[in-house]
Amino acid sequence: PRAVNVEFNLLINDTPITFKKPVVYRYSKPDEGELYRPFEITPAVTASISNKVIIFENDQPKDVEVLVKAGRDTIEGFVKMAYPNDWSVYPNQQKINIKTKNEIQKLVFTVIPPKAQSEGYMTPIVNVDGEFFTDELVEINYDHIPFQTVLLPSLSKVVRLNIKKQGANIGYIEGAGDAIPESLRQIGYTVTIIDPNSISSSNLSEFDAIITGIRAYNVVDDLKFKQKFLFDYVANGGNLIIQYNTSRGLIMDELAPYDLNLSRDRVTDENAEVRILDKNHPVLNHPNKITEQDFEGWVQERGLYFPDAWASEFTPLLSINDPGENPKEGSLLVAKYGKGNYIYTGLSFFREFPAGVPGAYKLFANLLSLGKEPLQPTTKIMD
Repeated sequence: PRAVNVEFNLLINDTPITFKKPVVYRYSKPDEGELYRPFEITPAVTASISNKVIIFENDQPKDVEVLVKAGRDTIEGFVKMAYPNDWSVYPNQQKINIKTKNEIQKLVFTVIPPKAQSEGYMTPIVNVDGEFFTDELVEINYDHIPFQTVLLPSLSKVVRLNIKKQGANIGYIEGAGDAIPESLRQIGYTVTIIDPNSISSSNLSEFDAIITGIRAYNVVDDLKFKQKFLFDYVANGGNLIIQYNTSRGLIMDELAPYDLNLSRDRVTDENAEVRILDKNHPVLNHPNKITEQDFEGWVQERGLYFPDAWASEFTPLLSINDPGENPKEGSLLVAKYGKGNYIYTGLSFFREFPAGVPGAYKLFANLLSLGKEPLQPTTKIMD
């Protein structure tokens, strides 16, 4: 409900009529005419952390930007950070001095993660004349809906990963849109966005792995003319990771170098049991050991549009199902093709990365590292 409403009491032909209307602010713009927006009472100051999830791949510090916004003229005070016990933040506090309403002052704090894997939340705390403010102000402003502001707790998740990686140079073919490139950059990968139209036989070999974004084979028409080059990249020793595509509206039938049939199978329970089918497979062992515990804390779902039939060249690695349904083994399929590896996965990495789920990062690092396992020593039998 709006903060301020006016109650009208009318009497018409001896009949009382009562109704309420919210107080609004009326203003005008030369190009739009008379406009209205809700009358709102907001805090004297709000603060937000620029990144809502900050990933640390090691124990090296990172600078974190805090934005402090004045809700009135003349704001003076201090900002401190609340953070998990095993983390450190420097400096302890910083001064703010903002003269004009709606002006924003930027502060930078250095965040130092612990040595071991850890996760938690940070909150900026603004102290103005002994009053503490811990909310951020989110404005929702689109032409087709009324202007709205929402006050939310100002939180940012920090995650210190105990993660190992092999292969640093990643190519990414964008699909319908996800945050995978930004997430991988946070843990130290170099990610290059590949223009599908530019793909040729000569410009893919520089990449340790290539990833296609979600639904790329539904929305990127150029891929139907470039699939041969991607398969050649794999055959020559490359590592190709295909994220989920919908079973309807595929731009081509030859999604994989072997038979692969997409379905509408999905697992919507984010806590559904994950059963490992091949505990000795490199994807589940190198460079990070993956266990059932790495599937804890996932959000929204396990995955979607799993294949339900595939050629014998594919190895299914996981079995998952929603309660009361049959097991589904198509969430993560790996096939050797030539000297390289083709991977198809319907797991919802695009949801888990923005939520800072450690196990999802570790598993994806293993997918990117596939084919780079150390050679096993052999024993020579003497005559």
